[in-house]
Amino acid sequence: MAKYELIFITRADIPEEEVDKLITQVDAAVAGTNGKTEKVEKMGRRRLAYRVHRQREGFYVLYTFEGTGDTVREFERRLKVSEPVIKYQTVRIDERLKRTAPAKPAAKPPAEPASNPELKPGGEEAAAQS
Repeated sequence: MAKYELIFITRADIPEEEVDKLITQVDAAVAGTNGKTEKVEKMGRRRLAYRVHRQREGFYVLYTFEGTGDTVREFERRLKVSEPVIKYQTVRIDERLKRTAPAKPAAKPPAEPASNPELKPGGEEAAAQS
């Protein structure tokens, strides 16, 4: 199973109880497809960068979960038909976590060739020009 982050934005004019109800419904969708919820973070009301469906503000929710492609499709389907949701985006983060993990250090760096004091930076021999 892969790890995903999904952020969705609801209209700012709905009460927070409605947002909690929406989170519960989405949590049921994840559990129904054998997914696992890791974290739900309500980020609160924020000003949008541009108007979306005539809204200037939105309530942001960040949802982190493990699941399959079916889990993501079901999650997004439910958000798409939910009237208070104005935007959402899903990102797979397990690949990103692999890239940012520290790499194993190399056993020994390759030895540098010994410099020849008779060579100038241009590759010519110093003795030839003397």
